[in-house]
Amino acid sequence: MTGECALLGARTARSARWRQGSGPLALAAVLSVGSSGCSNKSRDARGTDPSGSASSIPTADGNVHGPVDVGGGRMIYVRCTGTGSPTVILEGGDEDTGGSYDFAVPSLAKVTRTCSYDRANLGLSDPAPGPRGLPELVADLEHVISAAHIPGPYVLVGTSGGGYITAGYAFAHPDQVKGMLFVDVGAPFRDPPAQLVRDTAWDSPVNIEKRDYLQVEKDAWSARERVGDIPVTVISNEYTDQQIAEAEFPSERRGMRTNVKDQKGWLILSPQPSRWWSTPATPSRRPTPPWSPTRSWTSSKRPARRPARADALAPQPAIEWTAGPVHSFLHPGDTTT
Repeated sequence: MTGECALLGARTARSARWRQGSGPLALAAVLSVGSSGCSNKSRDARGTDPSGSASSIPTADGNVHGPVDVGGGRMIYVRCTGTGSPTVILEGGDEDTGGSYDFAVPSLAKVTRTCSYDRANLGLSDPAPGPRGLPELVADLEHVISAAHIPGPYVLVGTSGGGYITAGYAFAHPDQVKGMLFVDVGAPFRDPPAQLVRDTAWDSPVNIEKRDYLQVEKDAWSARERVGDIPVTVISNEYTDQQIAEAEFPSERRGMRTNVKDQKGWLILSPQPSRWWSTPATPSRRPTPPWSPTRSWTSSKRPARRPARADALAPQPAIEWTAGPVHSFLHPGDTTT
């Protein structure tokens, strides 16, 4: 493994293989939300704002497409389009810009307000010094929402490494979150090899995000708690024997074998979670979703439940899917009070 993708090494092999194997199924499931991986799209590679202007916030049609100041003159590039509530916020995977969701945004924007952004050190956003830990990543998302005037409440979609950031935001602002979707957001890497530790260190020359990758994963995972009585969907990739055999490190192969089981840990965020996973060779089927597509976001009156514990999760049946969890989050015409 060479080049900038060596930064992510074994830890993000799951992202690349998700795109190869389960990506098409994920598109059908979430209105084409969920491709990620090692894009190698730095600021220089992305070039300039395609609109040709330094800032285009907002455009005449109410869309947001340009940089916003997140403090100290540092600019983050934001894209928002569509109308409706709740607002979908798309958080890209490791080294992925907001543009990684461009193929999905038009479909989502037909239903509700949809926003993505380039994290610091990526795409059209300004650089930021490291180390970039979970507090810094979540703070940038908070500043983006404030500076771009992105209305809540939010459905948070996190792909791969982006899921730790959406989780961190939800833990800090549970009252602002109406739903969450984790697209192959793995449990922390266990027993990472020395090469991976070196390449993912925030000051590694190949770490363009200057992100403390392994610590971010640990911090988000250890902070898991009940966010609220909201829909939470976890989409996981079940790797084939061939994919596992091709993995570079033994610890990576172990993690790939237990990928689906391990991601069950995100289910403690809500009393109404659903798990979806797939293999490339398996025909997709749809189970009955745990919430109705016509459910009103303003009428949930279920009593509060005691917080779940990670070790108290009941075993979940194996299910596969092709339906759209995001459809269950979004309801044209819904408003919040």
